[in-house]
Amino acid sequence: MSDAKALSPFNSALETGVRALVLLAEAYPRVVDLQRLLMFDYLVVHTGDAEGPESLHPDLPLRNGELLVRRHLVERGVLLMVSRRLVDRLAADSGIGYVAAEGAEPYLDQLRAPYTRRLRERAAWVITRFADHNDASLKRFFDANFERWTREFQSVQTPGGVP
Repeated sequence: MSDAKALSPFNSALETGVRALVLLAEAYPRVVDLQRLLMFDYLVVHTGDAEGPESLHPDLPLRNGELLVRRHLVERGVLLMVSRRLVDRLAADSGIGYVAAEGAEPYLDQLRAPYTRRLRERAAWVITRFADHNDASLKRFFDANFERWTREFQSVQTPGGVP
């Protein structure tokens, strides 16, 4: 592996950690478990899939598989933010949850890149739209949309869009 690839911030714990931090800051004071944070992470970069603002990341045909492979990466990212005291990890009867720590907003206020601004806008949309959904409702939304996204992918892959 080249040094440039090894040091890339893309698809790294740093990238997913910053996204998790933005989502948790927007959700504050809600405590968010890892499964919900994983779903929110998908939604924040693919808002267009949920009839929201234009997606931050390209609408690639296999993006619906991202949820299946990114759990470990999101978890590493959240733990990186915990290690930097930007996120607090809380134990409850229902399991482990995460909440933005006191230093989260001042840290995020220092990130001024256009991508970060767009990320924060989309995180606000995701939290407004989905944070009050219970787990069953959120799962139904993803199940229904996975089916739609898969159909869209299949129609793109066949000549002339004919299945």
